[in-house]
Formats: sequence, structure tokens, C-alpha cells
Amino acid sequence: MSFNTDKQTLDDLNILGRPGAGSVFNLYNNTNTRGGADILEKMFLYPLSDVESVNERSRILKYFNSIKVKFPFETEQLDSAEIYLNMKDPRTKLSHSDNNLARKVGNLLSAEGDYKLIYNGIVAIIGIFQSLNTFISTIKTSASQTPYQKEMEGMMALLTDEDLQVLLKDKYVGKLSYTTTVDYDDLIRFKFSHKIRQLLSAIYHLDVYISIAEIALKRGYIFPKALSGNEHAVRITGVYHPLVNNAVANTINITPESNIIFLTGANMAGKSTFMKSLGIALYLAHMGFPVAASHMEFSIRDGMYTTINLPDDLSSGNSHFYAEVLRVKKVAKELGQSKNLFIIFDELFRGTNVKDAYEGTIAITEAFAQKRNCMFLVSTHIIEAGDILRESCDNINFVYLPTKMNGNIPEYTYTIEPGITADRHGMIIINNEGILDIIKSRENKTTAL
Repeated sequence: MSFNTDKQTLDDLNILGRPGAGSVFNLYNNTNTRGGADILEKMFLYPLSDVESVNERSRILKYFNSIKVKFPFETEQLDSAEIYLNMKDPRTKLSHSDNNLARKVGNLLSAEGDYKLIYNGIVAIIGIFQSLNTFISTIKTSASQTPYQKEMEGMMALLTDEDLQVLLKDKYVGKLSYTTTVDYDDLIRFKFSHKIRQLLSAIYHLDVYISIAEIALKRGYIFPKALSGNEHAVRITGVYHPLVNNAVANTINITPESNIIFLTGANMAGKSTFMKSLGIALYLAHMGFPVAASHMEFSIRDGMYTTINLPDDLSSGNSHFYAEVLRVKKVAKELGQSKNLFIIFDELFRGTNVKDAYEGTIAITEAFAQKRNCMFLVSTHIIEAGDILRESCDNINFVYLPTKMNGNIPEYTYTIEPGITADRHGMIIINNEGILDIIKSRENKTTAL
């Protein structure tokens, strides 16, 4: 079974973002190769959903984090190899009969377009084989007791493959003769290109492992431990938003006995940031990746759905409230399929009147409370709903983000505390900005005219 999510969730958590813009993907994308970047993107698009796969990838990354090695290949070599292997036109195949006198005398074979690409590609692949062989010899012992051993042995098998062994034995110095180039071209590009591709794929995975390990080391991220989905628990200490400068860390535990986090707090107190921090950490953890926290254990989920920055559906003529209703309906359908899910809702039904939002928040949260196999993080400004839910549900953990008043200036700790807040500082912020004075001032100028 795959890990289920959707575009709304990816957008809410800024997982992929726009090209060139800040996003979680761009934060982790420190790859050296195009192939590595492609593999990394696939990992981001398709998180894992079983304990063994998550923990295995995590242990591989943790291994490379511990040995602190650098990527041992030149990207120019890998680019040349890719260009060469993508030359699939059989008319470009070299032949011994083409070795005419002009070529022999001039020895300027690399000046010809196709031949230059072929020659450079062959030389690059020989260099890649030999660099990989050297690299494996340096990590062979330390990797032998890790999950990476399987991938390493696969690469070793290709390096010593009888069909390709000549590439490892030939200590290339200077120029290859035309005859040797023809033989290698037939071997690499036409007979055993699939084996070369397997080796390059393993190298691109290595690029991802080393680059993610470097990110974890540089930023002080930790490697979460995946637990059985049947435990229905998340224990996370010191989690913070990886894209927010000087982000404040928080700690939260979720169990079947308190599988709903009911979050309250004033405007600007940090509710959305905390929700995104937890969502990002859980998403990355299902990839087996390091996260911005000091400790994390989590039960594998079948998927995650968030509703934090829900856009209006103007093209369909739907109001914001109706868009919210449809979003809740989609989540309800997923919950109805007996999946173990993680659900985040930031301010249920903010697009309608206070009375309907109050009743809707209570009704939906009470329905969520029946799904003990799932986990929910729900925020609201309607603190009165918390008083009702406290009486009707015994599996809700009420937390809030406090506001400390310094005179008329609100100050935010961004640190969750147990309970329900009564903070309401919207009008204080409006007055602090002098909005009413600005409006009245313009009214007076109009009257004077």
C-alpha cells in the first residue's frame, strides 16, 4: 500500500513549491547530479508506508551521515556518460571499416561531432567504473553491517561482471585508439547498456544518500524511528519548522487515548506554523529522511491530509465555506476506508458565520474522536467549542499557544501549553495599527471639502 496524500497537502506544507522558490524539497536538494535530483523528487512525491522500508532508508542515510564522505564522482563525467548513452540512433554506431587513412593520419577523430560525444562518453564511463571501484574499497568494511550492503554488493557485481570487466582493467591513460573505441562503443552502447544504466542508477541513489546525510549533519536534524502502524502513536520532541528562521521548537505526544490535538491561540500566536512543522516532520519521516527535531518516533500512517491554506474555488462558483465543506467531505471519505491517517485542519469552517462554525467544529471533531486509529490536529478561534468537547470526548488533548501582553503590545512565546486559551487580541492589533484613526482622518478631510 502506498502513502496517500494530495496536492492540497503538498501545497499547504510547501513540500515541492515552485521551481527556484523556497520549499522543503529545495531545502533538501543538495544533489550533485541530475539523476540524483530526479530520484530525490520521486522520493518526495511517493513517501513510504511500511515500517521496514522507512527504517531501512533511514539507516542508510544515518550510515552516510556517520562516515561523512563526499560524492566521489565528477558531474561532468556523469553528464558525458548520459549524453553518450542517449545516442540511440544506430547510424551513429562506429565501425572498424570507417578507420580510413585521413583519420589515422590526422588523429583528430574527436573533432567530429558524433565521434567526439562517443569518445568522451566511453572515457567518462571508464573513469566512473574506476572511481566507483576505489570508493567501494574505502567503505566496504564499514558498510558491511548496514542496509547499504545490499546496494553495494549490487554495484560490485556489475563492476566485476565478465561482460564489463575490461572497463575496470583498462587503466586509461592518454588517448584510446580508434579500434579500441569501436570495441568499447559496441560493448557499452549496444550490447550491455542496460547494465551501465543499472550502475548509474545506483550512483544517483548514492548521490541522494550522501547529499541528504550532509544536510542532516549541517542542520543538526535527527533520524526518526518508524513504529508499527498498530501503535497509533507519535512522540516528537523539539520539532520546529525547517523553513522558518529562528523557529521555536515544540514537543507533542499523540496516542489512541489522546489522538486529537485541539489547538487554540490568538491571531499571530503561531498555530499555522506549529501545524505545518508537525505535518512536514511526519511527511519527511515517512520518506525515511532526517527531520527538524531532537527526537521522533512515529507509527506508520497510510496517508496524510491537511487543510491549512484552502483556496476559494471561484472557477466553479463555490464560496469559501462550500470549498471547506467539500474538503471535509473528501477527508470523511478517506476516513471511511479504514485507513490509518494523519489529518490537519486549521480553523474548521472559517468561511461561515460564528454560530455555524461553532456547531460544525463540535460536530466534526466529535466524529473525528470516534476514529481512534487516526490522528488529528484541529485548530480554532472558537474557544467555546473546546468547553463542549471537553465534556463529550475523553481522547482530546487541549493545547494552546499563549500571548503575553506587554502593555498594549502582544508578545508571543510560540510554545504550546496545555489547556484552552481565552486570548482574543484582534481589536488590540487593529487599534495598534491606527486603522480607525486613519479612516476617521479621511472622513474629516472629506467633510472639510
